[in-house]
Amino acid sequence: MSVVEARSSDIAELGQQLRVDAVRASARAGSGHPTSSMSAADLMAGLLAGHLHYDFEHPHLPGNDRLVFSKGHASPLLYAMLHAAGVIDEEHLLTYRKLGSDLEGHPTPRLPWVDVATGSLGQGLPIGVGMALGARLSGSPARVWVLCGDGEIAEGSMWEAFAAAADFGLGNLCAIVDVNRLGQTGPTRYGWDTGAYAAQIGGFGWHTVEVDGHDPEAIDRAYAEAEGSDRPTAILAKTRKGKGVAAAEDKEGLHGKPLDESEKAVVELGGVREARVRVNPPRSAEPRRSAPSRPLERPSFSVGTMAATRDGFGAALEALGDANPDVVVVDGEVADSTRTAAFKKAFPNRFFECYIAEQQMIGAAVGLQSQGWIPYASTFAAFLTRAHDFLRMAAIGGADLRVVGSHAGVSIGADGPSQMGLEDLAMFRALWRSVVLYPCDANQCAHLTATMADLPGISYLRTTRAETPVIYRGDELFPVGGSRTLVGSAHDRAVIVAAGVTVSESLGAAERLADEGIPVRVIDAYSVKPLDAAAIRQAAADTGRVLTVEDHWPVGGLGDAVLDAVAGQIPDVRFHKLAVRGMPGSAGPAEQLAAAGIDAAAIVRATQRLVA
Repeated sequence: MSVVEARSSDIAELGQQLRVDAVRASARAGSGHPTSSMSAADLMAGLLAGHLHYDFEHPHLPGNDRLVFSKGHASPLLYAMLHAAGVIDEEHLLTYRKLGSDLEGHPTPRLPWVDVATGSLGQGLPIGVGMALGARLSGSPARVWVLCGDGEIAEGSMWEAFAAAADFGLGNLCAIVDVNRLGQTGPTRYGWDTGAYAAQIGGFGWHTVEVDGHDPEAIDRAYAEAEGSDRPTAILAKTRKGKGVAAAEDKEGLHGKPLDESEKAVVELGGVREARVRVNPPRSAEPRRSAPSRPLERPSFSVGTMAATRDGFGAALEALGDANPDVVVVDGEVADSTRTAAFKKAFPNRFFECYIAEQQMIGAAVGLQSQGWIPYASTFAAFLTRAHDFLRMAAIGGADLRVVGSHAGVSIGADGPSQMGLEDLAMFRALWRSVVLYPCDANQCAHLTATMADLPGISYLRTTRAETPVIYRGDELFPVGGSRTLVGSAHDRAVIVAAGVTVSESLGAAERLADEGIPVRVIDAYSVKPLDAAAIRQAAADTGRVLTVEDHWPVGGLGDAVLDAVAGQIPDVRFHKLAVRGMPGSAGPAEQLAAAGIDAAAIVRATQRLVA
């Protein structure tokens, strides 16, 4: 078994070894992307043997460089690199894409050397921006290398990342663009014209290097140039898809398919090799240093006053930032409205303005959390729909994110439907391992904001623009998965389940119904997911009638969560759902709630019908 040195001849041989292993793994699996791996093999050989600084025995060491395969379909190449580095053996390599294997079709953090899940194109570079920010914030000398495909350059999120990286001055970030000319169905937009890419990316303020992606010496010089730049660098490497196998090289129609005659291809590539790479150690072996945490002094709002839940969030976030130095905030250029501006003023070095680029905002949060930071990402709930694919991939990768959507529902008032988050509860409920929280007052919101810091997975907090009555004391606790029964008796004829802005409306309705001799129970289901199913089932069993009220479309929100908990569990229950069913226009908050049929008067009418 030979050891690869950082010589051109050795790098070329290592590139062939990586191709052979990519071909073999895909052939054994009967699927995969060997040709996409083969084009970038020389690029990754040069990085692995000469410029990557990494301790594979301690993959979470802050001083480790980070390598992100944004073109995640080239996973056979990544796994071939791990084989060459000696961290997986041949038997493991050949489990690629098999049931139970951690060598999945696209990389995920099931492998300890993979920080984030990739495969939905256009996400690796935005995440790399977050990683580079995290490294710089912690004082780490680590560099972030992102392997990109030329096809994914068409994604708008890539250009959000190019703009953000230049704006942040991330000289520790390098995009390695594998310009192999061919996408899935045909040629890419600019083919092999690396100059076209260089002109556009350079226009964003990046340092660009055009290189022959199969020339080891040129590749080595390009990496050295990137390491010496104080700007983010894009290496634009002209390569050939399927490089090294005549039947596959630069041929259309082979994307995502194992080679037909894989054994013959292995021979053509020079046969199986067993070289091992001695990867450079990290530039620093120091752990990330952080200031000690302090007790949290949670803000408090006086019961009986009026306050928006967004105000509770902003005040709690600032307090949390003071208590926990690992908390960071990424913003979508709405800090005044979401109330993250207070955090920005108090901790400017931990506040990252991503501007109106929600995909980059979530990508940065994913990258930051992979470096041990605790990110809160905040914008209007409506605009988070732009970043749903980033959130979906973050869930796949097991990322820990705290996302806050403000200006939710029709209660925002006259701005109209373009600004109203009306599908956000459904969107976040559908994510794997997610938590969805919808507080009704500022004190409840402050507690839940602090709680999110310790939650695994993706947690979502829905805040509102309008002021609502403060009904809870500042020292009360609200566990995830809990609820509060605000009104109730042994004689209740129905239960009203509400959350957020509809809680105060439901309390008002309960008073009117009581005057009419119709006692009802009111439950504040602030934890929409996980729902307090036990309390709701008991209330449904006690009353036989359930009414849900939400400032959200009728699909996928609180009503459906309650229906899931009750259906098939409690016999003979009458159920009705109040939600926003028509397209809102522009009007005041109270007018909007009335027009949508979710204000106190509408709740009274619906309950009367339900108990009739």
